[in-house]
Parts: sequence; C-alpha cells; structure tokens
Amino acid sequence: MNISILTDNSPGKNTRAEHGLSYLIEYDGKRVLFDTGQSDLFLKNAEVMGIDMTSIDSIVLSHGHFDHGDGLQYLSGGRLICHPDCFVKRYRKADRLYIGLKNTKDELAGRFDLITSSQPYKITGKIVFLGEIPRITPFESQTTSFILGDDIPDYVTDDSAIALLHDKGLFVITGCGHAGIVNTIEHAKKVTGTNKLYGLMGGFHLKANNRQTKETITYLKDGHITHVYPSHCTEYPALSLFYENFGAKKVKTGDIFTF
Repeated sequence: MNISILTDNSPGKNTRAEHGLSYLIEYDGKRVLFDTGQSDLFLKNAEVMGIDMTSIDSIVLSHGHFDHGDGLQYLSGGRLICHPDCFVKRYRKADRLYIGLKNTKDELAGRFDLITSSQPYKITGKIVFLGEIPRITPFESQTTSFILGDDIPDYVTDDSAIALLHDKGLFVITGCGHAGIVNTIEHAKKVTGTNKLYGLMGGFHLKANNRQTKETITYLKDGHITHVYPSHCTEYPALSLFYENFGAKKVKTGDIFTF
C-alpha cells in the first residue's frame, strides 16, 4: 500500500504547499485520488514527484469544503464518489466567507461518473468509502465554526473517510475529521467488521491541548495502533501531543508512505 502526499499544508524539499489536502492511494490493484486540494497544485506536485495522474480508478471527496474539492475543476472523466450533502452552500461563521465547493453538483455530474452515497460504498473488497459517520462520542463534533446559507449551524454531516483493510489491520484515511476521529474509526470498525487498528492518516481537525485531543490519543493508544500521521488541519498544540505519544512524523507534500 502506497500513499503519496500530493497536497498538504507543509511543503516538501521540491514540492509546494497550500492549505488543503490531496492523497493518492495505491492499494488492492487500484489508484484512488482522495481529495484534490483547492487548486491544481496536486497535479503540479505529482509531476515533480514523477507520478502519472492519467490513470486514476476513482476520486473520493471527503467533504464539500473548497480546500478539499476545488481542485476537481482541473480534472474530468472517471468515477467521483462523495456524500450527497457535499454540494450545500456553506460559510465560515466569523466573516461569512464562502467555503463550499466552486463547482455545483450538476457541473461535476457533467464531467464525472458521479456517485453520491450517505451509506458506505465499496470501491474494492479492501477499500471502502465510509459514507455518513454517526456522531456518538460526547467530546467530538460538539461545536462548529461554520454555517449554512440560512444561518443554520453546519456540522459538516457530509464529512467522510476511507477505510483500508490491510493484512495488519484497519487503516483509516481522513480528510478533515469534522465528524471526530474516534467516531470515524468506530464507524469504520462497524462497516468493515475489523476491530484491529493498524494506521491513521489525514486531517484530524484537532486544534488544542484539550479534552477532545486527549481523549482521541487515549483511544488510539488503547487500540494499540501502529501508525499515526496527523496532517492538514491538525494544529501545533495537538501535533505536539501526537509527537509525544506516538513520535508522529510531520506530513509534508512530496512524502510517499509505504505500508
């Protein structure tokens, strides 16, 4: 299993960065593009990395925020998988800045084989799009800094992830983790029927040394997880705790992880 970091917040030696996320997952005989960042930077970085982007089997959108899906405007053709609520109009509460997708559902349906599902969707027998993630913990997804167009709080119900069934256990890849990392993993366990944790990578949406971060770390340690790679929207107070507890390496564009 290879995971190539095409876009992330931190630059690599020869690759640039932006606020966004895009990973290329190569596993089970398939090449899955997970998110596209907010520009065509993922394609430029792929070229620098010597990665062919002309043969992608599926594109998965983790949720409908610009920094994860606006790079779609630079692609066409193939299968695009996402939650049906990815296309709602959404804004940042503080300044009412629009943070949803640039492309509409109709526009993307005209360029891709668009599959929307709130239920889990099997890409292969070992790669699963998790669909809508139930919010069950008392310490995750309790507040939000986002609103919908009618001023209703936006808890990003479309936030999803990918579960990979590795020989050594469950490997979960998140875009931003708005649903909560523990909620996401618990849902992945239920969907796949696999309880053994092997790895976790992506945006964790953890900002501080607070209850949510500490509870998440405790959960992962209790699960005896082998690999933990926080990136993108995981901020330094939380990152430092992950480093202390897991020796978590800082993810940068241009990195290629093999498991």
